[in-house]
Amino acid sequence: MRLTRKIVLATLNRHKFDEFTAILSAYPEYELLPAAPLLRNADKLKHVENHDNYLANALSKARHVNWATHYPSLADDSGLEVEALGGKPGVRSQRFAAPVEGLTQDQANTAYLLSQLKKASSRAARFVCTLAFIVEGIELHSTGILEGTLISEPRGSQGFGYDPIFVPKDSNRTLAEMTDQEKNAISHRAQALHRLVEQIKNHGIVLAKP
Repeated sequence: MRLTRKIVLATLNRHKFDEFTAILSAYPEYELLPAAPLLRNADKLKHVENHDNYLANALSKARHVNWATHYPSLADDSGLEVEALGGKPGVRSQRFAAPVEGLTQDQANTAYLLSQLKKASSRAARFVCTLAFIVEGIELHSTGILEGTLISEPRGSQGFGYDPIFVPKDSNRTLAEMTDQEKNAISHRAQALHRLVEQIKNHGIVLAKP
């Protein structure tokens, strides 16, 4: 076994990779690698995310990348849970709406979600992120939650996904109106990642690959 500081992030989403890289920069002993250049069949990652809960999806992706690359692997599954919709879209957040010509998937998802909330009495929602980490057969996981409310019209040009309509608790700005630094200080992904790193350190886990 060789010691390493490299961790492969099991995602094909460049926005998500950049966000995790920025958050992990607080821990210079680790370096995040994108999965696609290390996988022969990177598109398979899209097909292993087929479970009905965040942890199962995250574990499935992390196991796939760990098996294929032998590097320590990190995966997340994130979603928006809306109170008025009984927790939907949840694990289906990325594929909530059918494709719409002329719109990105994020824009279609946002438009469809807002259409479902026109008569809702509650605008409460929360972002959830569950992480799974695997090295040498050791599996760890953590979860972060960001509470907030949904507005009726998108605001801001930063971020991705549902960020333009989500206002975190104790803020008057959407995530898309915040700088990367501001968002990464409070986000569900940041919370989950800090908790995961704490577990790695508390367990004395050393990163290694064959």
